[in-house]
Amino acid sequence: MSQLFVRTGIAFDNRHQALAHIGEEMLARGVVHASYPAALAERELVYPTGIALEQHAVAIPHCEAIHARSPAIYLIRPVKPVNFQQADDDKEIAVSLIIALIVENPAAQLKLLRRLFSELQNPHTLETLLSVPDDQLAAYFRDTILEPESYAQAI
Repeated sequence: MSQLFVRTGIAFDNRHQALAHIGEEMLARGVVHASYPAALAERELVYPTGIALEQHAVAIPHCEAIHARSPAIYLIRPVKPVNFQQADDDKEIAVSLIIALIVENPAAQLKLLRRLFSELQNPHTLETLLSVPDDQLAAYFRDTILEPESYAQAI
């Protein structure tokens, strides 16, 4: 089970600031090794993580599992969009939601990425992630993306 950290109301001038923040926060929370911040920034240079969706864009920064201590997700809803390079293009896109993945198991990472891509392509899910009150963001993300089975059983 991944720990879920959420931050809203934070501003970044660019993706480099956002990635540095993610690295520092995850290191401070003890879920990554000291190598994580540099590995995260380096991977973003080689394999950009900005994803243009129907009406919004998201970024899903992550790096190799060897830099993780324990699985976690850091969900950030910045005050204003942050430019990230698009994953399948050279252009930059304005990202409204950043979902940093810290995964120990590469197979689990692939499964989580597939689940994220699937859910984020649903315009309702993404709109809700961007508009739900700050104090409900973690619960909505967990119930919709991380643990939809347990949410469905609770209804």
